[in-house]
Amino acid sequence: MLIQHFQTLARYNTLANCKLYDACAQLSAAERTCLRPAFFKSIHGTLNHIMVGDRIWLTRFAGATMPSLGLNAILYEKFDALRAARIAQDDLIEAFAAGLTDDFLTQPLQYVNNQGRHLKDPTDLLVAHFFNHQTHHRGQIHDMLSQTEIAPPSLDLHRVIRP
Repeated sequence: MLIQHFQTLARYNTLANCKLYDACAQLSAAERTCLRPAFFKSIHGTLNHIMVGDRIWLTRFAGATMPSLGLNAILYEKFDALRAARIAQDDLIEAFAAGLTDDFLTQPLQYVNNQGRHLKDPTDLLVAHFFNHQTHHRGQIHDMLSQTEIAPPSLDLHRVIRP
């Protein structure tokens, strides 16, 4: 059941990102990068942060490490490039979820966090965190969109995932 749940969250992630990026595409570059009272300073900064987090966690889940760029790194200055990368990343996330096994989820994961600490945590908890992290920051973007003339889209899981 947990695997199916994570696969549902992967699908939700793709659909919610599509809705969110469609709304953000209606903003000017100035509006997307406008400094706002948010941890990653702007809509564009927060979209980039989600991408940074996704790449870090998928790398860790694959048993590899990647050098930390900083959680506030701007991987893509241009929105169109970020959007294309988001689509590709969401495909990778859905493939990751499709390949989950009980064995993988029940083994602890050893990794090095961004501060260089060596950690070992339950993998099922980390995969849950992975999806929760995305939802948390999409919520921040949703709030920042409400500060613009563009209405934020509904991102409720049961409304987004419904066929």
